[in-house]
Amino acid sequence: MHTELPKISFIMPALNAAGIIENCLRSIRRQDYPQDRIEILVGDAGSKDGTKDLVLKHGGQVFPDHGRNIEDGKKAALIHATGEYIVFIDADNEITHPDYIRLAVNALAHNPSAFGVESYYLPSPKMSSFCAYLTHLLHISDPVAWMMSIKPVFLGANDEVERWTFPKGSMAYPVGSNGFVFRASELDGVRAREEYSDTHTSVRLIQATGKREWLRIRGRGVHHYYVQTLREFVKKRQRATCHFLDMQKQYGFSWTERKPRVPGWFACAWCASFFLPCAQMLVGLVRSGDLRWLWHPWASWASAYGVLSGWWIYKRRGGDRKLIHSLQPRQVLKS
Repeated sequence: MHTELPKISFIMPALNAAGIIENCLRSIRRQDYPQDRIEILVGDAGSKDGTKDLVLKHGGQVFPDHGRNIEDGKKAALIHATGEYIVFIDADNEITHPDYIRLAVNALAHNPSAFGVESYYLPSPKMSSFCAYLTHLLHISDPVAWMMSIKPVFLGANDEVERWTFPKGSMAYPVGSNGFVFRASELDGVRAREEYSDTHTSVRLIQATGKREWLRIRGRGVHHYYVQTLREFVKKRQRATCHFLDMQKQYGFSWTERKPRVPGWFACAWCASFFLPCAQMLVGLVRSGDLRWLWHPWASWASAYGVLSGWWIYKRRGGDRKLIHSLQPRQVLKS
């Protein structure tokens, strides 16, 4: 037994994720961290496709999620966590390297001024070029949110461990999911087990601790199989918009109000225009030579449509408890 090493709790929400969740579970079990110091806790929102069986097959535990929002599954699992470090991971993630968790935990142990470790989102042969554009090139997986988000400030690096922070006067950058590693004690300090909600919890933790730095492990993180097609992306943005409006109603704030680069209405108008996304595409192509930037105008228009149609769906069906779950697209790996 490796009792000298801290215990790690992987927290994952799931709903009918059998087409993708085993890929994530295998990547957890491939970590070179002692497996007897790892627990996998899944909050399941009523899957009917064998998702729960796959979690149990890989030694995980499943807890019922009776909430209505995307993050309720994380809260349903988090209350059972016994680890000293918490890793929030989604069923559509795959940890890229077997040493990621070991390096992340060691980095946090040696950097007490940092509140967590953020994943890089790296491309994979198992994702479409559209998915790689969203997750690897944009990182935030949505042109509207990408327009609003500030650029984090790089503070320096010690070997593979990079230090990042928010620019002065702004916190408009979403952190806290897709392979993000926290200290359990700091999450408990902001009552995350009772009131967890993704980026809202991160904002509260930063405010409570005064810590504005986070870490990245160079070249490591997750493959984020967000969506594979443009049609799935529209549905995902509708779902995200309904979730955002729900969280606004419940908490009264979000990262998008922490002095973003541009207001939300401006980002939507920009993405809905014809020439401006095309100009951004050309800049991306010239600077990087990466042909995946050709997706940018299409994704921008789809994002603006997803936000506006999501707002309309929420206005008509906001009282439907199953609304947000019903908008989840089918997620699979590239054939």
